[in-house]
Amino acid sequence: MTRDPRIEIGPRAALPLADEVPVALVYNGETQAVMMATPRDLEDFARGFSLTEGIVTAADEIEEIEIVDHGRGFEARMWLPEAAAGRLAARRRAMTGPVGCGLCGIDSIEAALRPAAQVATDALRLSAPDLRAAPEALRRRQPGHDATHAMHAAALWEPGRGLLFPREDVGRHNALDKVAGACLAAGETGRGRAVVLTSRVSVEMVQKAAAMGAEAVVAVSAPTALAVEMAEAAGLTLLAGLKHTARVYAHPHRLTEGAIE
Repeated sequence: MTRDPRIEIGPRAALPLADEVPVALVYNGETQAVMMATPRDLEDFARGFSLTEGIVTAADEIEEIEIVDHGRGFEARMWLPEAAAGRLAARRRAMTGPVGCGLCGIDSIEAALRPAAQVATDALRLSAPDLRAAPEALRRRQPGHDATHAMHAAALWEPGRGLLFPREDVGRHNALDKVAGACLAAGETGRGRAVVLTSRVSVEMVQKAAAMGAEAVVAVSAPTALAVEMAEAAGLTLLAGLKHTARVYAHPHRLTEGAIE
């Protein structure tokens, strides 16, 4: 009997596998969400989730973060001041979702389809060299993917400066939240920058990118129809499909002449 040489049979322990654990996001003692995530950069994840879900609007609205290891999962315990806690109470939702669905558990259609934040700046200009370099630079910063072939990555790209805050996770939404959290912790925003993704662009990725203040999303895979509609409404430049044929789906004015041939 012959066997395809590309198929390996061996002990499970010998295979490099991506870590995936439940992470509870807890605010002032109450659990807001439980997400399946890779247990790295969890403070970034906690800050970014808080920002992109509209729970906080600035870094100083999270007074303290404590990461608690429970063995088979983690708690990210955060303490909010009164104003932020009041906003959270007014729009509380319970989310318990797998990594493949960033909208699981939202308790109303209106909440799932909330409009993305308006992109209020226009400082970004992306050239053809930027569009070549950004995904290539992100690809070189994916040690987790190289080891497991089971992780997504996200980062910010700033022309003239390069790749910023690259992060990985088994969940594409989580990877972007980690980028948002790292950016927030550094006291920076997405102004004049593009989000770079290894994944497809779904509606929640547009919502999260806009919440960061990013002016564009550049992705290797295609967007959904609703993601294009939301990007157009938010004033966000959306360029996707770099793995095959790059296309601009919304607000091409941030691309320099000849950026897309």
